[in-house]
Amino acid sequence: MSKTGTIYLVGSGPGEADLLTLRAARLIENAELIIHDGLVDRSILALANPDAELISVAKKRARHTLPQEDINQLLIREALKGRDVVRLKGGDPLIFGRGGEEAEDAKAAGVPVEIVPGVSAANGAAAAAQIALTHRNASSIVSFVAGQCKGLSDQDWSGLAGKGRTLVIYMGVKTAPQIADKLMADGLAPDVPVAVIENAARPSMRVLRGLLAGLPELVSSQKVKSPALIVIGDVTARDDVTVKAIAVEAAS
Repeated sequence: MSKTGTIYLVGSGPGEADLLTLRAARLIENAELIIHDGLVDRSILALANPDAELISVAKKRARHTLPQEDINQLLIREALKGRDVVRLKGGDPLIFGRGGEEAEDAKAAGVPVEIVPGVSAANGAAAAAQIALTHRNASSIVSFVAGQCKGLSDQDWSGLAGKGRTLVIYMGVKTAPQIADKLMADGLAPDVPVAVIENAARPSMRVLRGLLAGLPELVSSQKVKSPALIVIGDVTARDDVTVKAIAVEAAS
C-alpha cells in the first residue's frame, strides 16, 4: 500500500508572486500536483515545475467548476494515492477560503494536512491602496464579513461599522445594494466614507472612493468586477493617505 500523501493548504496572497511567503514559494516550485483557485495570479502559477500537474477548481458566482464537497474529495483521493497535494488558494486559506472545511474533511479521512498562511486579501488590498485598517485617530476595531453567504439578510451587522471601526467586506460586488441598505437599516450613517479596491496588488488595481449611500452606484457606474474588497469607515477618507484613485462622488 502506498504511503498517504500530505495536503498543503497554501495561501497565495492577494496578487502577484512577490507577496508569497518563502514556504509557499518552495512548495509551489517543488509540487507534483497543484489544485488551485481562479484568483491565483498567473505569475504564481508560473513558478510551478513544468512537469507539475495543475488543476483549476475556479469558482464564480453561481457557477463552480466543482462543488466544494467535490473539491474536498478530489484532494483526499489524490493524497490517498500517495501524492502530496498543494491546494493553492487566493489570500489566506482560513479567511473566507474554505480551508477549514477542506482540512476537516481531510483529517476525517486520515490524510495529514499542513496549512501555510498567506497575506490575506484584506491586508494586501489595504497595503496596496495605502489604507490603514487601524489608525489611532480613526479606528481601533476591524471586522471582516462576507457579502455573499448563507443567511446574509438575517445577519445583524449593527456595531460592526461606525465611529472608531473599520468594516472589510469580501465578495460584496454583486450584493452592494443589499449591503448598503442593510448597513443603513442597522443604523450606519449614509455619509460614512467607503473605498472599493479592485484587483488589489496587481498592475490593474483601482481604488474607488465614495459614501455608503452611493456604494451601489459607485460599483455599477465604474463596472467593478471581482476580485474586489469594500472597506467602510473613516480610514478610507483620511487626508494623509495618498493613492492613485478614481474619486467618485456618491449620491447624496
